[in-house]
Amino acid sequence: MKYAVIAPVASDRTADPEWMTTLARHVEACGFESLVVVEHAVVMSRYSSVYPYDSSGKMELADDQVIPDPLELLSFLAARTTTLGLATGVLVLPNHHPVVLAKRLATLDALSGGRLRVAVGMGWMKEEVEACGVDFATRGARADEQLQVMRALWADTSPEGLDHHGRFFSFDGAMSYPKPVRPGGVPLHVGGHSKAAARRAGRYGDGLQPLGVAGEELAGLVRLMREEADKAGRDPDALELSLGHLVSRIDAGRAERLAAQGADRVVLAMDPTDEINRACDELSACAERLGL
Repeated sequence: MKYAVIAPVASDRTADPEWMTTLARHVEACGFESLVVVEHAVVMSRYSSVYPYDSSGKMELADDQVIPDPLELLSFLAARTTTLGLATGVLVLPNHHPVVLAKRLATLDALSGGRLRVAVGMGWMKEEVEACGVDFATRGARADEQLQVMRALWADTSPEGLDHHGRFFSFDGAMSYPKPVRPGGVPLHVGGHSKAAARRAGRYGDGLQPLGVAGEELAGLVRLMREEADKAGRDPDALELSLGHLVSRIDAGRAERLAAQGADRVVLAMDPTDEINRACDELSACAERLGL
């Protein structure tokens, strides 16, 4: 089992270089696999979109929450750590052009020695996606093409470059270097709670990070992911499942139950605090319970 830790964005300290350096190095020293950072390009002070992971329909973060760009933050942390995995959870894929994003991800992966893992989501805040210039209603179909474009750019080494003509993106002779460290490119996991997310993970992803689901609903999404992978001629057994829990509550027994549901990784959320010593103590206690 692999254990990842989500940087506590609600602490309002994730753009503090000293605070985040201390946190990342402690996560690494404790033996956790990776540090995960979130994304919102903008948060709207007024939105009608319904946040799907809280009964209030509103996300728990303040409208003026400090939320640094995830790839800039991971680049900063890559230079201050040596073995720690660097991950997003999730990157709002519709906010990004895949040609530019492919270059950014490959560069970060190359400079960090292949430590990058990217979990992408479709975004729930319509107003944010539209502020980034994308039609919210077609973001799913757009995401399918985005994932294909990035993988194709990473894989292509022909002297003529890559041609692509799709519904949303079109270009000829594109050559994108550097390439990611791993032959298959940067691992791309799909986050979400819908059947569409599970299908997308099976067809184009390296894993699924389902949010807010459990029991038979979770099992159904995993089955659907595997079925779609098989239909696409991909190996279902190569796909990972990442499930969530809390740093303060996870223990060996709970981890075993998650493993029984098929989890390859547990993504752990921290209690929000702006006190770095408290945050580090919480991580140390968690690592000890898990035997890291």
